[in-house]
Amino acid sequence: MLPMLVFIQNLFTDAKDRLAHEAKGATAVEYGLIIGLMAVALIAAFVILGPALQATFTDVSNEMDVTP
Repeated sequence: MLPMLVFIQNLFTDAKDRLAHEAKGATAVEYGLIIGLMAVALIAAFVILGPALQATFTDVSNEMDVTP
């Protein structure tokens, strides 16, 4: 009975230590997810704002049309 209790105690102690160790700082996976989310947000912004920006630049270009 005692070996089983020691085994269970060691199991919980090891699990607690592993969880405490893994909780420190952001991992590469988390950084990858953040970068992926930022990329999706940027692409969405370009798709949504693209036509408006193109129209603005076209208007500015037409106003600056200088013939040499």
